[in-house]
Amino acid sequence: MAVLDLKRKLAILSDAAKYDASCASSSGSRRDSRDGRGVGSSEGGMGICHAYAPDGRCISLLKILLTNFCVYDCAYCVNRVSSNTPRARFSAQEVVDLTLGFYKRNYIEGLFLSSGIIRSADYTMEQLVRVAQLLREAHDFRGYIHLKVIPEASPELVNQAGLYADRVSVNIELPTDDSLARLAPEKDLAGIKKAMAAVRLGVEAGQEETRAGGAAKFAPAGQSTQMIVGADEASDGEILKRSEALYGAYRLRRVYYSAFSPIPDSTARLPLARPPLAREHRLYQADWLMRFYGFERAEIVGEAEHLDLDIDPKLAWALRHRGDFPVDVNTAERGRLLRVPGLGVKAVDKVMEVRRYRRLTLADLKRLTRGVEKLKPFLVAADWRPVALADREVLPHPPAPEQLSLF
Repeated sequence: MAVLDLKRKLAILSDAAKYDASCASSSGSRRDSRDGRGVGSSEGGMGICHAYAPDGRCISLLKILLTNFCVYDCAYCVNRVSSNTPRARFSAQEVVDLTLGFYKRNYIEGLFLSSGIIRSADYTMEQLVRVAQLLREAHDFRGYIHLKVIPEASPELVNQAGLYADRVSVNIELPTDDSLARLAPEKDLAGIKKAMAAVRLGVEAGQEETRAGGAAKFAPAGQSTQMIVGADEASDGEILKRSEALYGAYRLRRVYYSAFSPIPDSTARLPLARPPLAREHRLYQADWLMRFYGFERAEIVGEAEHLDLDIDPKLAWALRHRGDFPVDVNTAERGRLLRVPGLGVKAVDKVMEVRRYRRLTLADLKRLTRGVEKLKPFLVAADWRPVALADREVLPHPPAPEQLSLF
């Protein structure tokens, strides 16, 4: 068998990692690199992906698989055992050397490491943990680490992963139990949920330690998961229902949505074409509404069970509830303001603060947020009120969908 050089391995295993969307550094505490090895920055290159923190910082990560060999045969996965795809495998030391090399040159700020399943779940998890352990203990690495948890791995290995990583993720993969059983029969849903529960307990224990005066040591950036969109017949309502349950049961930081991408030599059980990327985008917007805007899933999807691809879900809700508008920015409670299309969380918080001292006019709103013209049909200000219609449809004429954005 031909021996692959490091560059060829990197090409194969970074390309194989692109299908995992659960890669972000948001909510992680930035480690101080002044007395560690290297500093973080962001540059482009093979295997480097870009994630964004809540403050808008672009965070560059080396995103790779330890190996794309896998003993499982999940129908939707390009790395399944029956797939005819080039294979490669890094050693733990090779991943460490690559990470440190990129990090010292300011190409990356951290590592996202996943893997196919080789030999056994425990063996694979041991190798992933070994990489993180070498980076942290042998090289004093202060960058961000995101490790993929193998659900069937022992609780001891999952615990070690959380102690070395900033964030861990356990992928739920598909929105319904039936789809997981049909397309990934070797995956154990109970095992996935058990692993998520173990991570939640570890995170909460770390938070308690922090409140007691110690430093959070277990996955301080929490856990995330990924769902594939469009590989089965699940509706947007079913996808969001799964997300809603996961947020409630396991306190996830993020659910990532990845539009199914057709793979070579795929089974007839899979669609021939990928879903529109707009569907993935609308799911992210709906997810944001559930997490930060106080919307319930049923409110967002309505009776259709599918999100409107032409307009964002916040505007779609507003157009279905025209009687709730206009909203007076000088008197409305925060929850009502958050439902105004075009007003984001930061803008609403600014409005709440400024109106303590003065009545807000359209000119004030223009200084606090962008696109006041887009807001005018939905708002009452000190010097503005939309013309009400006789039938109380207070929106005189809704702006064209492309003229209004969610935030």
